[in-house]
Amino acid sequence: YLKISKLALAFAIIHSKPPGKTCKEYTEHLAKTVSKQDFGWKSKVEALEAEVLRLRQELLLNKICPRFCLENNASAETLLDQECIDPMSYSSQLEDSGCDVSNDYAFDSLGIASDFHQSEHNVNTSKRWLERVPPLNLCCTGKEESLTVPVQFLQHLLEIRKLSERGIFQADFTELENDSFTICNSVSQLLDGLTIFYNSPKFPVSNLLSEAVCVLISLITDSKLSNHVLKKCFKKLEEFKKNLIQIILRNSSVNRFQALHAVSQTLVLLARNNVLRNSLISLLLSEVRQFAEQLLQAHQIQAMYDIIQYENIFLLCTILEQLLQNETEDGNVSSSDYDGEEKIKFLKNLDQIILHLSDEFPLFSLYLWRVSVLLNSSQIQ
Repeated sequence: YLKISKLALAFAIIHSKPPGKTCKEYTEHLAKTVSKQDFGWKSKVEALEAEVLRLRQELLLNKICPRFCLENNASAETLLDQECIDPMSYSSQLEDSGCDVSNDYAFDSLGIASDFHQSEHNVNTSKRWLERVPPLNLCCTGKEESLTVPVQFLQHLLEIRKLSERGIFQADFTELENDSFTICNSVSQLLDGLTIFYNSPKFPVSNLLSEAVCVLISLITDSKLSNHVLKKCFKKLEEFKKNLIQIILRNSSVNRFQALHAVSQTLVLLARNNVLRNSLISLLLSEVRQFAEQLLQAHQIQAMYDIIQYENIFLLCTILEQLLQNETEDGNVSSSDYDGEEKIKFLKNLDQIILHLSDEFPLFSLYLWRVSVLLNSSQIQ
């Protein structure tokens, strides 16, 4: 049937071909016309899906806390007018020479660290909470448009959580269990938007991107909401962490330190959640071990190795060392995954790897040794 259909289509194109055009040219013209129509339908479908998600978000918030939605909608018009008059400000342009690789400076230069710490010290009154949260129907133009809706929805969710904790509103968070689609899609959109930015960061960075990181970290560290998010979005969060690690390893731009340290600090912030921290340590151990084995193999046969990945692997080692150091200092040593299979794989033959690489790659060997010391100290504790 398929062969007959193709043959019939070919004859139809040949018979309807206008004069002055070859069959090939006419076929390409028809293909472009059909593809344009498909693209138009896809755009309409995506717009409708986005609208459906927005409405589901509003419905879910209304089910969780009707009073919050009523009071927030009452001030939405005023806030919308203010947003139109005073659009979102941007952080100042920063010159990155590639020389200063201080974690705190590089991360704070994106405006994320200061915003996150500031969000942890918000005022307690209901009026200030409601004024700080933008209404759900605000729009943002440009590439950040996909981030606007999930950020605002999750902001509202966090504000309801804080206000209910203070007894200002009564909220029923069991509704999150009944609507996994909305929370999953919202978190997925947030993570996809951040991944796009980290893949090709542009400066100055808008406040929306900084707020997106703050919202994500607040969500996974909240005592009540984090369980709902991890239960429904754990695979997506794992994929996000893997993407950030690959962004660090593969970035080959000359002046990349500011962007890469921002990615590394986002990974460190994700580790504030115990479950995500354990899986992140496991991922980092795996990446560092695989690179060490590849480097040893290349060294033994005098083959070329990826110098870009060698330069970037130190950032992963630094993140890993920081996470393990925090574990040791806090005494929070558990039978997590990295204490099992990945830890055994990492420590296996590590002494031999360090011995063979120490002359040619002394700095990398030192980093490997420091990580092994932290792993062994956790085992002793």
